[in-house]
Amino acid sequence: MARYIGPIFRLYRREGTDLDITEKWLRKGRDARNAAKVPGQHGAGKMKKPTGYALQLREKQKVKRIYGVLEKQFRKYYERAERKKGVTGHILLSMLESRLDNVVYRLGWSTSRLNARQLVAHGHILVNGKKVDIASFHVAPGTVIELKAKMQQNDQVKTSVERGRLLPKWLTFDAGSFKGQVVSAPQREDITLDINEQLIVELYSK
Repeated sequence: MARYIGPIFRLYRREGTDLDITEKWLRKGRDARNAAKVPGQHGAGKMKKPTGYALQLREKQKVKRIYGVLEKQFRKYYERAERKKGVTGHILLSMLESRLDNVVYRLGWSTSRLNARQLVAHGHILVNGKKVDIASFHVAPGTVIELKAKMQQNDQVKTSVERGRLLPKWLTFDAGSFKGQVVSAPQREDITLDINEQLIVELYSK
């Protein structure tokens, strides 16, 4: 399973925004100090005004990093979105939101998308009663997602659930049984991340 294994906070600094990859307590204050700095050893200098292409590239890189997707896989998502009827950018984001690791994160079972990916990869998630350990698994409307019983008492999971997270309207969660369900496909208005998907469409349309 391909994934980025380099320094996490380098990504935050490069994009200059909160990517929501790691636990919030780890990045508290750190992003604010580094976001305005130019990446690299001599970060005290000033960046040149970005070109249109640079803005498009950075937006693509930011979205890739938020969802933990590498270049080849991201392009495949875009190509699939482009073939579907509707607004390509909206469809792309809906597909990324429908990844199993993101759904686990949205349900509040993990403190970050990175931790959600680990829960999936280690076989702790059931999809319609069957174990699924593929983070990119597409979760369709009507699907039931369940956390295995032995993980429901895990300290990290309990901490995440206690902290709470705003549940998007396309998901439901029964705290008693630790089961979540996808009631509809994610819509653009459900995705509150600071993303300009049109820049990504413009980049790939060249």
